[in-house]
Amino acid sequence: MLTAEIIAVGSELLTPFRTDTNSLWLTDKLNGVGIEVKLKTIVGDDDARLEETIRDALKRSGVVVLTGGLGPTEDDITRKIAARALGRRLSLDEKVLEEIRAKFLHWGRKMPEINARQAMVVEGAEVLPNPNGTAPGMYVEHDSRVVVLLPGPPREMKPMFESHVLAKLSERAGQVRVARRVLRVAGMGESAVDERIAPVYTQYKNPQTTILFNNTEIEIHLTAQGKTEQEAELLLDGLAGQIEERLGDAIFAFRGETMEEVVGLRLAVGGFTLAVAESCTGGLVAHRLTEIPGSSNYFMEGVVTYSNEAKTRLVGVPAELIERHGAVSAEVAEAMAEGVKRRAATDFGLSVTGVAGPGGGTIEKPVGLVYISLADDAHTEHRRLMLPGDRHLIRWRASQAALDLLRRRLI
Repeated sequence: MLTAEIIAVGSELLTPFRTDTNSLWLTDKLNGVGIEVKLKTIVGDDDARLEETIRDALKRSGVVVLTGGLGPTEDDITRKIAARALGRRLSLDEKVLEEIRAKFLHWGRKMPEINARQAMVVEGAEVLPNPNGTAPGMYVEHDSRVVVLLPGPPREMKPMFESHVLAKLSERAGQVRVARRVLRVAGMGESAVDERIAPVYTQYKNPQTTILFNNTEIEIHLTAQGKTEQEAELLLDGLAGQIEERLGDAIFAFRGETMEEVVGLRLAVGGFTLAVAESCTGGLVAHRLTEIPGSSNYFMEGVVTYSNEAKTRLVGVPAELIERHGAVSAEVAEAMAEGVKRRAATDFGLSVTGVAGPGGGTIEKPVGLVYISLADDAHTEHRRLMLPGDRHLIRWRASQAALDLLRRRLI
């Protein structure tokens, strides 16, 4: 299988203020034509380090894609260093220069002489036109390898790659196509997931399986190769089906959907309505639900009952119940869910109350203690959770658990 690596050039990408997003987009495009990205590197505006990186990349990979560093200033070094690493001359291309001058005239400006640097072309390179900027790209075939130089701004880089590079690389890749799928799991830890599914996925070299943990869930990444996209997808179907048999309802998404997307779809398909009462999550559950287009069809109301008084005034939790059990309790969580359901006249009422920290915890009710509850016309249930993490994580994990409680009821 043809392999690639991506080199993002620019010292600004090594600061906390800029992120290399080009490599994510390029990886998706390369994978789609059967080219596996093995390495991504960010290099500052440093001649020696960039030259070393390009030379090393040429030893390892059949395709090397560089983004950025094609501007007109002194610190735009990609053209110069790529030529040096390839052992080729860099020379002025008069045709390219005239095209750049014409662009400035079209914009009603005279081209600064500094922009003439952008007309310097690596010997033997195919110039890639840039209708959205002044920096042309380059496509170089070198010792059975391909080196591609692309501008850094995404609005310039993306159309250039799709129009002038992707088809060439697809032809070089041959009859290999890659398909990917992300399964998402709720309510289980990474070790527990792996223990259940390892006997299945370890039997396969194709597809390949990777298990990842994020803040609220486990992700199972499946990657398959086939002669066609359909063949690769069928391989994914087979393994995903066996994993589902092992994990059951713990899998809430088979193609990377978020929890709120899955819950929203089930509410919409069933014609159900929902209202939410939140304390420690401060409206986060409602925020996540209303991020989904069309949520007004099923999400009727959200109430943030942060104080004890608000719990009584807004959703009718009896003050004596809070006095007897405390705001963070199963009894109050259930009363909140029933109260918001009654208030909004919905099919479901969902509630969250807990101690998000960092302060406010006690021995009996420590930071991370959360109760969630779900009420419908038939009955009310609750869950007691002890969630690890800081304030942000506890609130986010509480919102995920609440949505998952509703999801499981809906299925």
